[in-house]
Amino acid sequence: MSFDIAARARLARFSAIVKLLTLPMKPIDSLQHCLYTSLLAPGEGLGAVPRIVKSARAHNALHGITGLLIFDGEAFCQWIEGPASSVETLMQRIRADTRHTSVRILLNEPMAARRFRDFSIAYASFGGGGLMHALGSAEGAAARECVLAWLPRLDALG
Repeated sequence: MSFDIAARARLARFSAIVKLLTLPMKPIDSLQHCLYTSLLAPGEGLGAVPRIVKSARAHNALHGITGLLIFDGEAFCQWIEGPASSVETLMQRIRADTRHTSVRILLNEPMAARRFRDFSIAYASFGGGGLMHALGSAEGAAARECVLAWLPRLDALG
């Protein structure tokens, strides 16, 4: 009789394990990065930019987003990275944000590892529009390489 109870207990544990192993698995949210440009909306003063940065830092920290925001006095260039679903949701928010116009996606693809893991949003501001001019009509890998080539110049700004 005790053998039947022990065998039934083992069978119940085994059945529970099999049930757990056969549950559908939730896919792991892979890393994604998105590089885009946009213009500061007409009527928005330069005072909007610090508010955008402050809001971005708070939102990004809560949603596992890291990245870089560059502003040249008129245009933004932002590189965001994080879980694919968070990046997509953030891009929907940015497209709907009336402080931005002419949102142009230059790159949106999976990535193996973060480049800006220490920053919920690193921010650089400079005049002259050099980066935006350099980006021109670049897309994909060419846009990524252009921004990466500018990073040392941004670092020099402090």
